[in-house]
Order: sequence, then structure tokens, then C-alpha cells
Amino acid sequence: MRSLLAPLILALALAALCCCEKGKGMSPLGIKREVANAFVRRQKRSDLYEWYFEYYKSPMEQMHERCENYPPCDFLSDQIGFSMAYNRFFGRY
Repeated sequence: MRSLLAPLILALALAALCCCEKGKGMSPLGIKREVANAFVRRQKRSDLYEWYFEYYKSPMEQMHERCENYPPCDFLSDQIGFSMAYNRFFGRY
């Protein structure tokens, strides 16, 4: 057991050093910020309809998010369905 402990500690120490090392202009995952921003950047909405629904959610979407943010409701919705789980924890919609 002791013979495995020393290499394990050494490997964990090297992994910690590699993970904690930060390069200039690099993200924690080792991707340059410009590349990461280009990948994540969303396309601008051109239509007024798309813009409206991006900022204003429907009541059903708001109820889904409310249930997802409450862990017991989220767990129960996987078991018996969203509408029954929502009714149990938050009443009728």
C-alpha cells in the first residue's frame, strides 16, 4: 500500500501544478480567449419577432424554469411529468 502512495501523491502534485499554471491570454481550459469568444459569440437577431422572444419568455417557459430551479420539483418531473410535479409543489398554473 505504501509503495502506491508515493507515486499517487507525486502524480496529484504534478496534476495540480499543471492545472494551476496560467498562461497570458489563455483561459483555464487552455484555449485562447479570442478563439473561445468567437466560438461562444451568438449571431445577432435580425427580426423583431426573434428579438422579442429572446428577452420575454412565455408563461410556460417561466414555469418550467421555476420547476427546474427547485430540485424536488425537477426530480419529480422526471418521474411523473412536468404538469403533475408543478401542480404538487406550486399549485395550479
